[in-house]
Amino acid sequence: MYGFEALTFNIHGGYLEAIVRGHRSTLLTASDYNNLCQCETLDDIKMHLSATEYGPYLQNEPSPLHTTTIVEKCTLKLVDEYKHMLCQATEPLSTFLEYITYGHMIDNVVLIVTGTLHERDVQELLEKCHPLGMFDSIASLAVAQNMSELYRLVLVDTPLAPYFSQCITSEDLDDMNIEIMRNTLYKAYLEDFYRFCQKLGGATAEIMSDLLSFEADRRAVNITINSIGTELTRDDRRKLYSNFGLLYPYGHEELAVCEDIDQVRAVMEKYPPYQSLFSKISYGESQLLDKAFYEEEVKRLCLAFEQQFHYAVFFAYMRLREQEIRNLMWISECVAQNQKSRVHDSVIFIF
Repeated sequence: MYGFEALTFNIHGGYLEAIVRGHRSTLLTASDYNNLCQCETLDDIKMHLSATEYGPYLQNEPSPLHTTTIVEKCTLKLVDEYKHMLCQATEPLSTFLEYITYGHMIDNVVLIVTGTLHERDVQELLEKCHPLGMFDSIASLAVAQNMSELYRLVLVDTPLAPYFSQCITSEDLDDMNIEIMRNTLYKAYLEDFYRFCQKLGGATAEIMSDLLSFEADRRAVNITINSIGTELTRDDRRKLYSNFGLLYPYGHEELAVCEDIDQVRAVMEKYPPYQSLFSKISYGESQLLDKAFYEEEVKRLCLAFEQQFHYAVFFAYMRLREQEIRNLMWISECVAQNQKSRVHDSVIFIF
């Protein structure tokens, strides 16, 4: 019942909520980012990060450093924190935490299937997979020739199995089919996660429904923009949109018939929360759209910490930490490639 979480939440969730709020206080601040942006070499970045929570993970890395090493070690910290929380969690929080990783599982499946299609080495692909999305039989994905084999041989025993029932076809895997598979899986995953959060009720349902609706709307916009000029029909495009969110259902019907970015913009400007987002972007500047969406997402994730006694803080923390790792990757790449003039282009300040 909404408003009564305070009576019982701390019995099972109090310790972990305190842990995650403690982790949140260790996220890099604007002054940290300003210092990182002044760095001349990757070793300077390592030196600055040694005073943060990332220090123990980077301290034994020899010079010369690579961007991939920094990202790998920062991701390892996130994985360690996640595993600690998962070990301590009881139902329904443990299931909620597992749902957070399903998106990475989908990305890993798509990465390996696409890489195999282009005759890349499986071991090399496995190294690129996100550690939060690993599962036992992931290496076996390389043998599948079509969707039904992919499901029958590998994915039937994974948490993604229920989502796959919607996209099993006997068509051979090619780049277009794989992209449709990714979006169909994400649609099923987001809808399932949304239903699970609604079942939990209370503040968790309220905050998570806002965060997941935003994610669903962002995916709808990206699917529309990416499918302009392809052979994807309007009906096929419509089927890839999630059946919830601020744009559902009327916005989806309008997005399905859009034929250029300006039409997408016209649809989105009818919705006040997205009107301000699109007003920052000049006509034809679709490449800035991703950054605008990330900034809006960070703002919403930070607001999740303003309420207590709910599970959305775990989702928000994981997403904010992932954004921080993206920031560090961008800064490291700019420093490594001597492109310091572009260092502020994609850095999104969190607090």
